[in-house]
Amino acid sequence: MKLSLSLQQSFEAPTLVLKRAYLKKVIETTLRHIEVDQDCEIGIACVDNDESHQLNAEYRKKDKPTNVLSFPSDIPEEVLPLLDALPLGDLVICIPVVLQEAIEQQKTPIEHFTHMLVHGTLHLMGYDHETSDQDAEKMEALEIEILNKLGFENPYSVKED
Repeated sequence: MKLSLSLQQSFEAPTLVLKRAYLKKVIETTLRHIEVDQDCEIGIACVDNDESHQLNAEYRKKDKPTNVLSFPSDIPEEVLPLLDALPLGDLVICIPVVLQEAIEQQKTPIEHFTHMLVHGTLHLMGYDHETSDQDAEKMEALEIEILNKLGFENPYSVKED
C-alpha cells in the first residue's frame, strides 16, 4: 500500500512538531490494521480554533471548535476503479483543542494528536462511535490496538495522580 498525503498547516505549535513521515506512518499503520491494502490518498489540515469552530458549526451544527473533523470522500463508486489511489477524504485537526485536551488528559501533545489522527482516519473508513454503544466499543478497541502498535498506551484509561 502506498499513501499519498496532502498536508496543510495553517496553525503550528512549538510543542507539537509534525513531520510528514510520522503522519504517514500513523495513517498507514491504521489502514493496515483494518486490512486496507490498496493505494490511498488523504488530506490533513491543521487549523486554529476559529477555523475549526466555523467548520464544526457549518457541518455538525455545533457552536464550538472540536479536536478532529472527518470529511470522507464522496467520489461515486463507479469512478473508483478509474483512479490510481482510493481517496479517503480529509481530516481537519484543531491544534489548540488537541493541545488543551492533552493537558486535561495528562498526555503528551504527540500522544493525543496521534490518537486524533487514528480516530479521524477510522471515521474516514466508515467507523462511527455516535450511532450505537456497540459501534463505539468496536471503534475504541481498534484505536487501542492501533495506538499500542505505535507504542502508545490505551487513550481511554484514566491516569491516576
